[in-house]
Amino acid sequence: QLQLVESGGGLVQPGGSLRLSCVASGFTLDDYAIGWFRQAPGKEREGVSCISSSGGSANYADSVKGRFTISRDNAKNTVYLQMNSLKPEDTAVYTCARKASRWCSSPTVHWGQGTQVTVSS
Repeated sequence: QLQLVESGGGLVQPGGSLRLSCVASGFTLDDYAIGWFRQAPGKEREGVSCISSSGGSANYADSVKGRFTISRDNAKNTVYLQMNSLKPEDTAVYTCARKASRWCSSPTVHWGQGTQVTVSS
């Protein structure tokens, strides 16, 4: 019943921007922290960013600090990842996921299907 559906991926040139969306259903979004992850070919999945249930705190991987911004609109059941100044190294499948509690320090327990982001000239 619970579901996380990502959208907004695509092909963009270096230096460009994309905004990813994660729409949740089947649970109360206000009760859970949501994280964004990515996985490139031949590499392990890594955490990109996470936002607490209220939106009061967020964290970012060092590689994306200053370029990516996570936000949420609980009334719309949606979490966003704004990606600016994109680099080829950002190319990956991006997935949103629900944490086990309100806090980003809790385990990741439910995953979306992912959306492809390709940064290339």
